Amino acid sequence: MTAAKWPELPGWRHLSSGKVRDLYVPDGVHPAGDVLLVVAADRVSAYDEVLPTPIPDKGAVLTKLTKWWFDRLADLVPNHFVDAPVPEQVADRAMVVRRLDMFPVECIARGYLAGSGLADYQTSGAVCGIALPAGLTESSRLPTPIFTPSTKASRGDHDENVSFEQMVDVVGVDAANQLRDLTLAVYSRAEQIAAERGIILADTKFEFGRDPVTGQIVLGDEVLTPDSSRFWDAATWQVGKPAPSFDKQYVRDWLSGSDWDRNGPPPQLPADVVIKTRDRYLEAYRRLTGQELGAN
Repeated sequence: MTAAKWPELPGWRHLSSGKVRDLYVPDGVHPAGDVLLVVAADRVSAYDEVLPTPIPDKGAVLTKLTKWWFDRLADLVPNHFVDAPVPEQVADRAMVVRRLDMFPVECIARGYLAGSGLADYQTSGAVCGIALPAGLTESSRLPTPIFTPSTKASRGDHDENVSFEQMVDVVGVDAANQLRDLTLAVYSRAEQIAAERGIILADTKFEFGRDPVTGQIVLGDEVLTPDSSRFWDAATWQVGKPAPSFDKQYVRDWLSGSDWDRNGPPPQLPADVVIKTRDRYLEAYRRLTGQELGAN
């Protein structure tokens, strides 16, 4: 990734970049203390590759939706958002956050059978070591939501689903119990909010860290966005059939049917795929928040 991938921002110095986010540190002492600036770009990734074609407004959706959810979850768990100004050129897609000592696990809650959970169940009758009733199929609602952690992979590798016992080996029993309970509590709240808006929250992943000063567990990263969650339209959901998600599925589908063999650089996306993908992100934002993206 070259320097041209991220903007130069007054008062901030570029620290690092991931697939879809750029991190900055203050260029000097910041009034809020030890903080980062997180900028959600319009980049889109698929099959562990960042594509050359951006999806307009995607970064704004991820940022504004995360902050919207933070407001609705604050009584369950504190978050890392800091109410501080951000540079004007990234005002719609950036936020200042407290630095955290992040746990090296993804905390995943599943209420429905899909994705890697479905594949695991079809092979073993369980998901991450949690036995489930026989007879479930794709898109089935689970009897109760389950907690299925995964380890964070290095860039280019896949996250690996692990059992709760394996997670205990990584973070310790006390932290594992707290992370599981917080994950399921947040999922339950979010599932209810989404359901009131005609959306099914099939599964989602969270990242948590510890406040280095207080030791408190804090919710970080992006929260309940189309990139971190599987949102389905409740009106079209059917057990036994795959449910279209409010995410980048158009991108994956087009790449799967293209000539790209996933070895060389990924191709440019056609305009209609970009438009349809953008529309799905905007629809998720509109359906959940009840507002257009540009509204305050």
